[in-house]
Parts: sequence; structure tokens; C-alpha cells
Amino acid sequence: MKYLNAVIILFLTLEIYGQVRLDADGPGNTYELITSVLAPGYNPIEVPDCGHVDFGDHIDELFDAELNTNVFRFYMHVTPDNDRCRNFDRQRNEIKSYSRSPDNLLGVVGEQVIYKWKFKLADGFQSSPNFTHLHQLKSVGGPFDGMPMYTLTTRKGSPDRLELRYAEIDSQITLKRTDLDPFIGTWLEVSEVIEYGTSGAYAIEIKRISDGAVLFEYSNDDLVHWRQDAEFVRPKWGIYRSLNNPQDLRDEQVLFANFSVEEVETLSVGRESAKRTFYIISEGTKRNLTLKDVPEGAVLIRIYTLDGKQVWMKKINERESILDISSLSKGTYIIRLSGQTINQSKLVVMP
Repeated sequence: MKYLNAVIILFLTLEIYGQVRLDADGPGNTYELITSVLAPGYNPIEVPDCGHVDFGDHIDELFDAELNTNVFRFYMHVTPDNDRCRNFDRQRNEIKSYSRSPDNLLGVVGEQVIYKWKFKLADGFQSSPNFTHLHQLKSVGGPFDGMPMYTLTTRKGSPDRLELRYAEIDSQITLKRTDLDPFIGTWLEVSEVIEYGTSGAYAIEIKRISDGAVLFEYSNDDLVHWRQDAEFVRPKWGIYRSLNNPQDLRDEQVLFANFSVEEVETLSVGRESAKRTFYIISEGTKRNLTLKDVPEGAVLIRIYTLDGKQVWMKKINERESILDISSLSKGTYIIRLSGQTINQSKLVVMP
């Protein structure tokens, strides 16, 4: 037997303790709905309404037949939309959490957060050659808070591309890019997991909803996810694009649905449960995951995809359990132990 080096285990022992959802509920009072979830009584919406008053609200809701539910529609017009009447070389239509938001919408050191959402880019979607951001994780506070930590952006090129970009401090790199065409004209579901700290894990997966095909995935178990003097990290969703090349753009409508922020908290290193570890043993072509030192009270092991679909389950009654995971395809999974007083998880990435 030998250790299976091809399987990456991200040692994140977690306790689920908070989830926030933002779901469209039908036309009317859209800004009020968004505000009631992301920052009750304040303003988590960054829209270009001030420079385009006659159009009205730049986010509304409508019923989508494909998803069979209500969704959010984000509008962006090449002219006269801008960035909140402050910056005129770019335009912004985003929602966010921020300093006025509830604590369980703000990522801090020692937490892992699972972000989920759905979105759809319309047929013929046009990207700026500079940037067209659809999602950001932004560090707030300290000398580097102007630079997003993670950015999901599209870019005009040959071909147009979807890019995942990362900045440890003040300089971005592209972690992965792919052809944008498969992402156009179809509903997509995103699951993103991040551990906040000076060394943490990150994983993202984008699936096509119509057939469940994974169109984009990336994972890394050792990236810097905390900056000097930072206060928290916040998510942003919407359309934020450059106007440096307006001839490459058109008026757009991007659909979003089912935003979810789920905080999970790292157990203290001194606690017994934090010492339990996974490791993988290879026996020929068979893959086994050996879970040692199972806590008393755990009765079930479940394996989930990042989007929450259960793909494996086993009852347990001993302190050590061997899982045959040969049926699982490559990807990122959450393995969860549960019982009357137990709810712990680990993240497993199988290339």
C-alpha cells in the first residue's frame, strides 16, 4: 500500500453555524428586498441610477421559466451609466455586504465561508478587453483594500475568456482562464469555498444547470487570504466593467438568483476534534479514504458536492471508518460527520 498523492486533502475541520440566503420574490421593491438581507436599514446596493434617472431602478425581478422561479435582473447601459456619479471611466451595478452588514456576512480570520449563487449571461454577451467583473471578494481595511482578493471576470479576446484572478496584496495574477462561449446563454451555478487566514484553502466550481456539467473549477490549499490591518472580507456580485473601449460593449442584462452565504468556523486547535485527520490509501486502482479518530456520537458520514448535492452516505459505529470513494469523479467535495451532538466537515479535492 502507498499514500495516494493524487488526492489533495484540505484539512478544514468545520462547524456549520450560519447561513444567509437572498432569493428574488417577484417584481417590485427589489432594492428593499436586497437591503433587508445584506444590510438591513442601510445601503448595500451600488447602482448607476443617479446618472440615469429616467430609466429607474437598475436591478429588478422577473420570473424565469428555465429555473421556474423569480430571479434578479441587473441592467447596464453603455451610456449614460457610470460608477455612482463618482467615476466615469467605468460603470458599476453591484450588491455587496459591508461594514453595516450582519457579522455572518463578513469573513474574518479563522472562518471558512461557502458562497453560492446562480447567474446567466445573455446570448451575444459582450466583454470589455479591460475588465467585466461579475463577482469579487474584497478585503476591507488596511493599505491594500482597493485591490480585490478574488475576481471572477470576463475579457474580450480571441476567444473571449472567463478568468479567475487573485491578489495576495496589491498585484493580481490570473489563476485560471477558459473560453467564455460555453458560459453564454445558459444558467450557471457557482460554489465557492474559502478559508480566511494567512494560509488558507480556496475552491470554486461553476456548473451548467441544464446538465450538471462542470465548466470551470479551481482549487488551492495554501494561499494568503488575510491582509495587513484588514477588518473583514466581503462578497460582491453584479456587473462592474471598464468604459475605456465602449465600442466593444453593448447594453446588457445579467440574471442572478439564489445568493447564499454560509459561514463555518474552524474548531480551536486545542480541542480534541481538531486533531482528527483524513488520509488516503491506494490499493491498486481502488481509492479508499480512511477517517481515523471518529468522534463519539457521530452516526453518519455524508459526502456532498460543493453545490450541496449528497452523493454518498454511510452509517458508522466505530472510531475508524474506511470509505470507498472510487465511484466519485474528480472535483471538490465536502465530507460531513453528523450525530445528535456532532456536525463536522472536511473539504476534499480529488483531481
